[in-house]
Amino acid sequence: MAIKTFVLDTNVLLHSAQSIESFQDNDVVIPMAVVEELDKFKKNSDELGRNARQVIRHLDRLRQLELPKTGRLKKGVPLRSINPALTGRLFVLTAAEVEDEQSNRDVNSVFGSELQLDSPDNRILRVAYGLHQQGKLVVFISKDINLRLKADALGLRVMDFERGKVNSSSLYTGFREAETTHAKLDQLYRDHELPAAPFELLPNEFAVLHADNGGKKQSALARCRANAMLTLLDHNRTDTVWNVSPRNKEQRMALDLLLDPEVRLVTLVGGAGTGKTLLALAAAMQQVINETLYDRILVSRPIIPLGNDIGYLPGDKGSKLASWMQPIFDNLDFLLGGEAERKAKSSSRHSAEGLINSKKLELEALTYIRGRSIPRQYVIVDEAQNLTPHEVKTIISRCGEDTKMVLTGDPHQIDNPYLDASSNGLSYTVERLKGQNLFGHVTLARSERSELAAIAARLL
Repeated sequence: MAIKTFVLDTNVLLHSAQSIESFQDNDVVIPMAVVEELDKFKKNSDELGRNARQVIRHLDRLRQLELPKTGRLKKGVPLRSINPALTGRLFVLTAAEVEDEQSNRDVNSVFGSELQLDSPDNRILRVAYGLHQQGKLVVFISKDINLRLKADALGLRVMDFERGKVNSSSLYTGFREAETTHAKLDQLYRDHELPAAPFELLPNEFAVLHADNGGKKQSALARCRANAMLTLLDHNRTDTVWNVSPRNKEQRMALDLLLDPEVRLVTLVGGAGTGKTLLALAAAMQQVINETLYDRILVSRPIIPLGNDIGYLPGDKGSKLASWMQPIFDNLDFLLGGEAERKAKSSSRHSAEGLINSKKLELEALTYIRGRSIPRQYVIVDEAQNLTPHEVKTIISRCGEDTKMVLTGDPHQIDNPYLDASSNGLSYTVERLKGQNLFGHVTLARSERSELAAIAARLL
């Protein structure tokens, strides 16, 4: 089989520092313009900066491990130096190094006229095109859709970076519908459990069981446990949780997982108004304030704005976070505000501040979560669809003893320019962890915020 030459765009390396190890026995080319762009990101304190620094360290290791050490990246260094399973080579090339006299004329007919070389993207594309003109089997890898379009127009094979991507159209929902008999349902209601084997369910997956016997219909909602038994949901436990009652079966499933301390990681996926954050906060308040199963609630969100950023905010960390955490305060307003308080126009922000002052509630930016160990806390990470798979891994690995973590988000509302519905950390976590005894997931489909919100979510 012919060896392919994969030319990587900057955003691929910023998305995953391990991307250069993803092409097995093929050659990997990093254009010099990519190295220049990595240099601009290396001082950042965010995930992009960390990935940029890690890639630069990888390249420096490859340069030093091969002898002679001078000019080896130009001639190609074996990738086995960083991963023994790899047999391909890595190159760092400029446009001049991939163009001979004939191909230079062909390249100049395109670049410098229609595609201006003052753009780093076009300089990266020129390297790929020059290799293509040499007759190499070039595949251009980029997460930039527009750059993939330009590369395709030049006759290059193009691909998105697929590692860590899942099929968002068939994302695990956490439950399935199943037909059974009236006798089985009667047994389930009598004994509160059934063998789960006939229904082929994963641990912590729910089953909506239906039976129809001559027009007499019956149904039940049950969850598959780690012991391969199907257990009837306890409606008394999930009927009302901190002033919140589930309005549909998916919300009842979500509360069942959120209130189970044996399920240490819960993911909730759904559109606007489906109740993801409200349910997570209600369950957290119930188990921290009333049941004292955890010491405090830790709530965090990625600091990524919708639309143009409003710039720097004044004050200390708490003051800065207040604007970003307003959706959390809105939900606390509903959970903490009684009817008397609403009539008196009393703000529940004071109640939230009371929880913060008593150390029962902590609001934290994800920027500061790296390196922490978080024991005996109920952790809620909102808007997790804006996180990369590596960021989600970093956050989950912060969990200490007796900590529960909840990730909520909507994969179809992503503000991170490097992610989509298939490559974000929330979708990746759902697909990778399904079937684990400590993990549970529910996809919430129906908006319950208001009739207007439901119409907007469905039609706009």
